[in-house]
Order: sequence, then structure tokens, then C-alpha cells
Amino acid sequence: MKRTILTLFIAIGFAAAGTAQEKAKVSLSDNESSKIKFEKTEHDFGTLKEGTQATVTFKFKNEGTAPLELNSVQASCGCTTPKWTKGQIAPGEWGEVTAIYNSKGRPGNFTKTITVKHNGEGATEYLTIRGFVETAPSDPAPPVQTNPQ
Repeated sequence: MKRTILTLFIAIGFAAAGTAQEKAKVSLSDNESSKIKFEKTEHDFGTLKEGTQATVTFKFKNEGTAPLELNSVQASCGCTTPKWTKGQIAPGEWGEVTAIYNSKGRPGNFTKTITVKHNGEGATEYLTIRGFVETAPSDPAPPVQTNPQ
């Protein structure tokens, strides 16, 4: 009798495990995901005057079926400050990543990257800004004063 009950419990356990695996397969095929799609991923500021705070906003849409969230947004150097949409972006909704480049003391060509890490397909996107900073004219020397005697 004990063997029969034990065998019955084992059979029920295998049947339950098989059903759980089948349900897991169904939920995997119905898996929702978020998908980020930027309008553009590069911006050329052209020529800037030294000292300019150049700003560009990269707009993106969640083209997935689950909420999208930006986990981190990092610039490749301290001369660029990123700002971004915080919290969840629902499917079909828009968000933004803004890059502010400080050209003070940085004459010449520049190319900077902003790394966007998110919970969607691919998990990482790269945005690029570039341009050329004209050297600011140097301050003219103050006029020399003479003391008449």
C-alpha cells in the first residue's frame, strides 16, 4: 500500500512538472519586450565659437510591447553632460536624451560618444556628436598708460 501511494505521488509530481514546463514554453513565446528606436544617432554641430554650450536632443520611441527604461546614460568625457527621460516609457511613447557639449578651452575638432544602456532589445545604443571649435580671440592687451610729469 505504501509503495502504491509513493508511486502515485511520484507520477503526480512528473505530471505536474511536465505541465509546468509546457506552460513555461507558452509564456516564452508570448514574451513581451521593449525596443528603442532613435530618430537619429549622430549630430554634427558644424563650427562653434569657443565657449559655446552646444545642445542637441536625440528623440526615441519605444517600438516594443513592454515598458522601456533607460538604466544609464554616460558621455565619453566630462565636457559633455547628458540628460534623459527618467522612469518607464510605455510602448508607443517617446523619450529624449539631451547632450550638452561645453566647448570652453577645447578648440579644434571633437567627436564624443554618449552610451545609452536600457532594458530593451540590444541593451545598448551609442549616440555621437561632432563638430569644430574655433579658437576664441585672445583678449587684447590693456593700453599702456604713461604718467605725464
